Parts: sequence; structure tokens; C-alpha cells
Amino acid sequence: MTILVVDDEVDIKELFLQRFRREIRTQVLQLAFALSAQEALDYLDKHGGLEILILSDINMPGMSGLELLRRVRSQYPLPPPPVIMMITAYHDSPNYQQAMADGANDFLGKPLDFNLLKEKLKPFVAGL
Repeated sequence: MTILVVDDEVDIKELFLQRFRREIRTQVLQLAFALSAQEALDYLDKHGGLEILILSDINMPGMSGLELLRRVRSQYPLPPPPVIMMITAYHDSPNYQQAMADGANDFLGKPLDFNLLKEKLKPFVAGL
């Protein structure tokens, strides 16, 4: 399983690599990173939407994470569709309601609780 982390914060990559180093080393999962929603769409176009779980920030310059969510849901509808979890520092009710209405599988606040994230990933990532 590949987790595609979409966030315009460049330091998020090192944080995820550190927090998932055991899972990466034992090949339980692979991590890929995109600094924008457009980079994420390019990645999906190249690799397809199967076996990819997307963790996307909502507030990014250019295309927002919510727009990315809508595009992925419309461009990759075949079963099983990609699992998409939204991540935001603005975990307010309007963002939550919009994300869930647009087809998000889950919604997490920043700063990320990586223990909670790993628990939420278990149903989708064998061996986590």
C-alpha cells in the first residue's frame, strides 16, 4: 500500500518518514509526497488510483485539498475508489461537513496525532 501525503509544508516529509520508518523498512507501506494538489493528480495519473491512500491537507495554494478530493472522486470512481483522509489545522465544522459531503473517508486535525493516524490506517494497511 502506498500512502500519498499531499501538503504544501515541505517539512511534513521528514516528519512522516520518521514516524513511519519501521513500516517503511519492513515494507508494510510506501510513502509518496506531493507539495500541491496538482502534483497529487499527476502522481495518480502516472500510478493509477488503486492501492493508494491519500492524506491531503485542505488549505494549500492553488487547488485546495477539497477540490483535489472532488477531482479524485470523479476521476477514479471504479471500485475500490482511493481512500482519502483530509488533514487540516482548521478542523472546524464547515470544513468537516464539506469534506464528508465530498466523499472523504476521514478527517484529522493538525498537529497530527500519529498514534491515532496509525489506528485509522489499520483497516486499510495490512500489517500496520
